[in-house]
Amino acid sequence: MRGLFVTGTDTDVGKTYVSSIILRELIDNGFRVGALKPACSGSVLVNGELRWPDLDQLAEAAGISDIDLICNQRFQAPLAPPVAARLEDRKTDLSAMQNSLLGWQTRADIVVVEGVGGLLCPLTAHQSVADFAVWVGFPLLIVARLGLGTINHTLLTIEAAKRRDIDIAGVVLNDGDSLADTPAGRTNFDELTNRTDVPVLGIVTHGGRSISLRDRETPARIAWSGLAGFRGDDGSNSE
Repeated sequence: MRGLFVTGTDTDVGKTYVSSIILRELIDNGFRVGALKPACSGSVLVNGELRWPDLDQLAEAAGISDIDLICNQRFQAPLAPPVAARLEDRKTDLSAMQNSLLGWQTRADIVVVEGVGGLLCPLTAHQSVADFAVWVGFPLLIVARLGLGTINHTLLTIEAAKRRDIDIAGVVLNDGDSLADTPAGRTNFDELTNRTDVPVLGIVTHGGRSISLRDRETPARIAWSGLAGFRGDDGSNSE
């Protein structure tokens, strides 16, 4: 099974938004895609029904009608999954999360796994998102919030991943708060490029539906399938 594991430098940095971009681009390139979020917490009430906006967004991007295929560990409170689970007298189930991924083996060419919060966010009573990422074994894509503080958060995430021997595909900067024209927003890309050997793949402009290069105008041609380790019949990276 091939895929990418999308993590963030924090919660609410745009992991789902970037994951959705990747899913759409993979579909446009002819791949069967799967989407997985091992656990999801923080529901909203829509017409009397509990909904999880992240899962709805992933489902729409991947063309999946059954959100159970994406996530079978869903909790209401917007907290780390094991904390949210305790409020419902439940426990997070690592085996169920693992089986959800294995269920995509015959359904998808490439699976996009979106983590919860940051890389060291608790996922079960004893495991973190990083532990799950190690088990999954997919290259890691780090989504960072464009703006002040992202250099520290991104470098710490890279360091934590490298200490666990997790392969890192790259970093994507997401301008979810319209900070591109602030001093931090203008310099984040170059500062990160100069301070790590992990490639900074591009920037998602505020409200953008694709990833751009440093100039924020030129579309970044990112071979997601190649980063995920998918190779064509000729042995070359596909896309």
